[in-house]
Amino acid sequence: MTSEEGDCLVKSLKGRVAIVTGSTRNIGRAAAVALAEKGATVIINGRQHSDVMEDAVTEIRGMGGQAAGIPADVSSDASVAALVSETVTQFGRLDIVVSNVGIRKYRPFLEISPEEWDEVLRSNLSASFYLARHAIPHMQKEKWGRLVMVSGFDGFWGHVTHRAPNVAAKSGMHGLAKAIGREFGKDNITANTVAPGAINTERDWSQYPHQELERLISEIPPGRFGDPTEVAAAIAFLASPEGGFVNGQVTHVNGGHYMY
Repeated sequence: MTSEEGDCLVKSLKGRVAIVTGSTRNIGRAAAVALAEKGATVIINGRQHSDVMEDAVTEIRGMGGQAAGIPADVSSDASVAALVSETVTQFGRLDIVVSNVGIRKYRPFLEISPEEWDEVLRSNLSASFYLARHAIPHMQKEKWGRLVMVSGFDGFWGHVTHRAPNVAAKSGMHGLAKAIGREFGKDNITANTVAPGAINTERDWSQYPHQELERLISEIPPGRFGDPTEVAAAIAFLASPEGGFVNGQVTHVNGGHYMY
C-alpha cells in the first residue's frame, strides 16, 4: 500500500459530518477524536457550553481536524431537533450520529419513582430515538448514514442489581438499532450498538457500590480495564465505509469479561 492509499483509508470519512453526544469526556470524546482522525467534521456535544467542550474542540482542531461545539439536552426531543438543525445549517449535511449519553443511578427497584424511571429512559433510550428521527431524513438525501448507539453489557446480562431503568434502556437500544437498520438499510443507512464492558473512565463511584474493583479486574482475561480509545475504535469502524455491511448488530468491547 502506498502512502497515498494509506492516507485515503485513514481519511475514509473526509467530507462527512458527525454528531457525537456526550463528547466532552470519556468514551464520547475518544469517539469524536477517532472520527476526526478519519477525516470527519465532528460536532462536540454537551448539555451546555463549557470549558471542557471548548477544550475538546480545540484538541481536534489542534490535530488538524474540524470540529464545533453545540450544546443540547438530548433527553429533550426539541433540543435534539435544534442540535441537528444547527449542525446542518453550519455544515450542510449530517452523515453520522453517535448516541452516547446515559444515566446510571444505583437505586433499589421499589425506591425508583416514575419520574426517575422516565429520566433515565429519556437520557439513554429516548435520546437515541430523538437523534435518529431527526437525523435520518438528512441521511436519506445522501443515501448514506451511520447511527451508533453506545449501550453497555448490563443491557445483555443484567449482571447488577439496583439498576433497573438503565438495564431496560440499554436493552431497548439493541432493539431500536435492529428496527432502524432493517427499515432504512435500503437507504444505505446502518444502525448498530457498541456495548462497552469495564472501561477506565471518569465517573461517580458512589453509583457503583456493588463493584469490587480487584474482583472485577480479576474476572477480565487481560487483567485490566479497557481504555476509551478501544471503544472509540469500534465506533469509528461502524461509522466508516468499511463498516457498511454491519447492520443491526452489537459490538462488545469488554476484554472477554463476558462472552456472548
